[in-house]
Amino acid sequence: MPDLRHRALAALALASPAEKCAALRAIPADCRLDPNASLSTEVPLPGRESRPHLVMPRDVPQRSLATLEGRAALIHALAHIELNAVNLALDIVWRFADLPEKFYRDWLGVACEEADHFDLLAAHLATMGYAYGDFPAHDGLWQMAEKTADDALARIALVPRILEARGLDVSPQIRAKLASAGDKAGAAILDIILRDEIGHVALGNYWYHWLCAARGLDPLAADAMLAAQYGAPRQRGPFNLSARRAAGFTDAELAALDSGTPL
Repeated sequence: MPDLRHRALAALALASPAEKCAALRAIPADCRLDPNASLSTEVPLPGRESRPHLVMPRDVPQRSLATLEGRAALIHALAHIELNAVNLALDIVWRFADLPEKFYRDWLGVACEEADHFDLLAAHLATMGYAYGDFPAHDGLWQMAEKTADDALARIALVPRILEARGLDVSPQIRAKLASAGDKAGAAILDIILRDEIGHVALGNYWYHWLCAARGLDPLAADAMLAAQYGAPRQRGPFNLSARRAAGFTDAELAALDSGTPL
């Protein structure tokens, strides 16, 4: 039977979101694991269907939350982020070799929770008369995954700790907008996502500091170097400092955020 990392790769390659999430959930928690195997694939990643149509972030239409279509477009955008997060976690599991067993099982757990988030949002979207794929979306998260495919430290530094941590900052505002528009179900889903994402970013912080220690690097200096090397987006406030503290950002890292440096 294929080991955990092979099965993560197979799930990542599936185009159907439902089949991808089902294959992910079918991986046993105690699945055999070979951390040292060097895996490769010729299959385009991630597997995805022809919809949604992917556009540049600036080309995603802005819609008013005063309309059902506008609220549905927002839920769709969140669902797209969560499906990308499934892909990102699966990619971390299969791509990077020679790391502790806990690393792979941690990120498999993250993938499962991201799949739960996608399912919640897709189901809510259905109650609004829409389906995933009905609106255009952008691909910024996966583009950063491709840029950092050569280095686990860069991937952890720039995806969980910068791009996904941004979700900690914006989730309360999005939740408030949904609640104000009368979408109590959507607001409740945002509560679940924020709770879980704090844990996901915390894992990113844990493994970032572990990798820095293993390589003899100063975490703050390494973060600035990696952000410049890989063209990470500049982080702008306001920051959800309480959520970031709960996710394991140090006082020095939060002070760097406030000063405008990468972390």
